[in-house]
Amino acid sequence: MEGQDFVGMEWGVKIEWMERGIGMEEKLRVGVIASTHGIKGEVKVFPTTDDLERFKSLKQVVLDTGKEEVELEIEGVKFFKKFAIVKFKGIDNINDIEKYKGKELYVTRENAQRLRRNEYYIADLIGMKVAEDSGRYLGVLSNVIKTGANDVYVVEMEDGKELLIPAIKQCILDVDMEKGEMKVHLLEGLLEE
Repeated sequence: MEGQDFVGMEWGVKIEWMERGIGMEEKLRVGVIASTHGIKGEVKVFPTTDDLERFKSLKQVVLDTGKEEVELEIEGVKFFKKFAIVKFKGIDNINDIEKYKGKELYVTRENAQRLRRNEYYIADLIGMKVAEDSGRYLGVLSNVIKTGANDVYVVEMEDGKELLIPAIKQCILDVDMEKGEMKVHLLEGLLEE
């Protein structure tokens, strides 16, 4: 699912989706402007990251208007339910921000939250070669699905079928970013023969 982030609860993996587009390979999506908030230019941002608190440490974001990318400096952040209420410097009127409802906010990789051990960005995992612990090649990781309980890796197999692998410690054995390879253990019943 495009634009979603992923947290492998049991494995302790935090991953964020990177969007497509010109120059977007080095930007990570952190939210979508859901609506305006009040009349002084504040917006409600629906986070597409697992950590809403990250907005407190952000100094600037990149707004993708669909036609151009605009760097916006963050003046203030507060929280309301599942939303970050963000005030951008120089935008002081509802009319100046209203046109950006539904638009996506990104951070550059260098401004992104630092990853800890066993944490990866989804975009870095997409396209990885996936093999069983026996060495048998399964296919290419093509997507990550957020299910609620734990997330699921979608592997596109050579025969065109999709293999769904839960992102849990028992299944995900190794991720080698340099080689672009993932080693998995398939629990009984995951692979239809």
